[in-house]
Amino acid sequence: MEKEYTYHYDSPLGAITMSSDGEALTGLWFEGQKYFGSTLTSESEQKNLSVFEETICWLDVYFEGKKPDFIPKLKLKGTKFRRMVWEILLEIPYGQTMTYKEIADKVAKQRGMESMSAQAVGGAVGHNPISLIVPCHRVIGTDGSLTGYAGGMEKKAELLKMEHVDI
Repeated sequence: MEKEYTYHYDSPLGAITMSSDGEALTGLWFEGQKYFGSTLTSESEQKNLSVFEETICWLDVYFEGKKPDFIPKLKLKGTKFRRMVWEILLEIPYGQTMTYKEIADKVAKQRGMESMSAQAVGGAVGHNPISLIVPCHRVIGTDGSLTGYAGGMEKKAELLKMEHVDI
């Protein structure tokens, strides 16, 4: 079993825990969010790693209200379907949103299917293990409404406001 490491960051929206396999970022969660620590499989050791330093730089830039121009090395742990959805999330530009239906349509096209359930996409979005950097907070309902966020709806609204998204 591979060794896992964690590190804590205090953001303007609350404490954040990040995890790593020693090389890449494998998790980033607001304390107490739904599915907190979902990728952690063993006892982890708190340790400052270079990937955590990179992530802290990313978070500092982000919480200053600016678009970070880099992404720390990521390792997305999940099913093939979930990883496909999370890769689409990484394509959503800073300050923009995408609907669950738009993501479902992209997944269906990539899989050569006629359609895909927006609810299935919602489940994958909700289980995103690397909040903020994999921007699940940028996913909204088809009618433009703010729907679901594992970190809480207040945080989702604040994050979108920081990115100057009209909500």
